[in-house]
Parts: sequence; C-alpha cells; structure tokens
Amino acid sequence: MTPASTPDPDSGPGIDAENAENAESAESAASAASAEAETEAEADRIREAFAREAYDVTPSPVPLAALRREGRKARRRRRTATFSALTVLGAATAAAAVVGVTSARPSLPAPAPIAAPPSAVAPRVPTPKATPTSAKPTPTPVRVVASGQRVDAGKGWKVWLTEEGKHWTGPDGLENSRSVTDGNVDTAAPGVSHQSETSPAGGFHSGLYYGTRAVGRVELRGPGGTRTAATLLELPGRPGWGVWYAHAGPGAGEAGLAMYDRAGKLLAELPG
Repeated sequence: MTPASTPDPDSGPGIDAENAENAESAESAASAASAEAETEAEADRIREAFAREAYDVTPSPVPLAALRREGRKARRRRRTATFSALTVLGAATAAAAVVGVTSARPSLPAPAPIAAPPSAVAPRVPTPKATPTSAKPTPTPVRVVASGQRVDAGKGWKVWLTEEGKHWTGPDGLENSRSVTDGNVDTAAPGVSHQSETSPAGGFHSGLYYGTRAVGRVELRGPGGTRTAATLLELPGRPGWGVWYAHAGPGAGEAGLAMYDRAGKLLAELPG
C-alpha cells in the first residue's frame, strides 16, 4: 500500500486561480501599455504631418500701409482733441484775464467842461451891386403906330412918324423932324441917331434906329453907368427903321446909346 502523498502548498485550485488572475492583470497592463505607446506614436505622426504642412505654407504679407494710415488717423484725433482742450482752456484764461483787468481798472473822472470859444463874427461884406453891363438886356416891345399918329411921350412931349421920318414937339409947341429919306441915314446898316433937349429939371432924348427888323432894345447910357430903356415906335409893315425916346435926369445931355437885337446882341453904339 502506497502511502498517501502530502498536498503541495504551491499547487491546488486556489493557487491556480490566483495565478490566472495575476496573468490576466499582467496581460491587461501590457495591453494598456501597448495602446498608450500606439497613441503616443500616432500623436508623433500627426505632429510631424502638421510640421511638414506648416513648412510648406507661405504666410501673407503684413498690411503695413493700412496700419500706418490707421496710426496716423489715431494720432490726428489725439492731437485735435488735445488742441481743442488747449483752445478752450486758453479762451477761458483770456476771458478771466479781461474780466480781472476790467474790474481792476479805476473809473476815470469825467472831463471838465471846456468853455466854447466865442463865435467869430464874419465881417460884413457888402453885396456888390450888379452893374448894368452885367445884365443881359431885356427886349422892349415895339409899338406899331399909324403914320401921323401923335403919341404922348410925357412931360409935354409928343412924337409921331411918317414915311419921311421922325417928328416931335415939346412943351413950347415948336415942331422938329429928322428925315430918313434925305440920304443922311443908311438904312442898310444898323445904326442910331440922337437928339436931346435938356433943362435943369431933366431932359428929353429921342432919335432914329435903323438897319434892322429885329430890334430888341435901345438904351440911353447916362453918367455913372446908368441905363434907361427907350420906348420904341414903328410904322406898320416893319419898314426897317423906327423912333425911340426916353426921359433922363439932369446932366444926361451927353449920354451914349446902344442898340441890341432880340437875342441881346449889340448891333450899334453911339458914344456920349
């Protein structure tokens, strides 16, 4: 009879199960280590692929011009804001200074009244009297009378005209005449004649005018430049001659004569 064998402490069902479990754990750890190694390898491959692609990519140029423009705009905005602030500050400072000066300026005393100088009295200058020569002669209307019609010339004198010439009479009643047909008068050229009778109280002056059908005025020029317009008489039909007469004061016996047309033009003169 074979003696019974003693059981091996390192063998048996319990030991096998434990060994199996350990083997499984080791296998799982190996699998995990292998998977992690594969993951690391895959990551390395991916990094290498990205690195290769990055080396092949050419980066785009940096937009320096646009950046500079934006920088300049930003600087201008800052300068404008700074200048505006300084302007406002300067204006406020100037206003404060003006107010300070205005308030500090003492009021000036009112000027003393100045007496007005006495107004100068302009010397009285006598107004020069217009001399007869400075005035334009005023035309005298011509009175047309019938042949032989006696005209009262005043102060006892009478005058009348006929085809032969001039006739007149004075206060003494004596008749006188001056012919225009005896050849002593040239009626083709303007002219005048003069007859006068004077006294201490004055004188009567008369005569012929001739050589014009546009007589405007006959003047008697006395001493001192006095002028007396004569009365004009003519026969109908404008024969080209007529009679004039006028009264003058004492001392006008040597008076001169002047004849003008209607426009004031001198036609003839007879010195005194």
